[in-house]
Amino acid sequence: MSQMRRKIVAGNWKANGNLALIAEFNAGLIETNIDNVEVVICPPFPYLQAVECNQRIALGAQDISLFEAGAHTGQVTGEMLRELGCQYSIVGHSERRTECHESNAIVAEKAVRALASGLTPIVCFGEPEAIRIEGDLFAYLDKQLEPIFEQVGAASISKLVLAYEPVWAIGTGLTASPEQAQEVHQYTRKRLAQLSEEAANSVRILYGGSVKADNAETLFSQPDIDGGLIGGASLQLAQFLAICRAAKH
Repeated sequence: MSQMRRKIVAGNWKANGNLALIAEFNAGLIETNIDNVEVVICPPFPYLQAVECNQRIALGAQDISLFEAGAHTGQVTGEMLRELGCQYSIVGHSERRTECHESNAIVAEKAVRALASGLTPIVCFGEPEAIRIEGDLFAYLDKQLEPIFEQVGAASISKLVLAYEPVWAIGTGLTASPEQAQEVHQYTRKRLAQLSEEAANSVRILYGGSVKADNAETLFSQPDIDGGLIGGASLQLAQFLAICRAAKH
């Protein structure tokens, strides 16, 4: 079933990068044959226009405002992102949930706002280590997923990209085993099937959490893992290209 879904490798640069790094990536990505993988670069807001997009390289934002427009200092709206050429927006990354106190309800609202703006939201979800140890994993994940499914609705759920990112594996060097990741991805797909069989078959579910060149192929070979949301390794061109190549297999 996973063969029906084109894999995505999305690089989340977070608060990193500069114009020199973007120039290196612009040159390196254009020269590399990665036609059968959808590659997305998500730089900080000030650098969005510097990324050279083409048929193989898509542009994504790291967040999106809840607001359509208006007196909201510091906010970047979906319409602005779309005008700059963005096709994607990350929504609900665990760092924003923690640092900016974004609730499950806010994350769901941002997913809806992204869709209304013509963007594809990459909606992040995942558990802290304590939840996994205590055995409440799927109940915890349901609390994150249910508001998204309810607000987006069965008619539009197929337009989402989901990204499972166990919090304990983000930036720590720890990685979920392929079996641990597949278990959550399979569960998520079963939850999607309760809304729509089409969504269960078509929604791409990415894995994120210390993905590197040396573990990407094993992770991406799992039947319900459709690529990755890459953090630190997306800042190193050679590593990122190796991860993209791993998604081709």
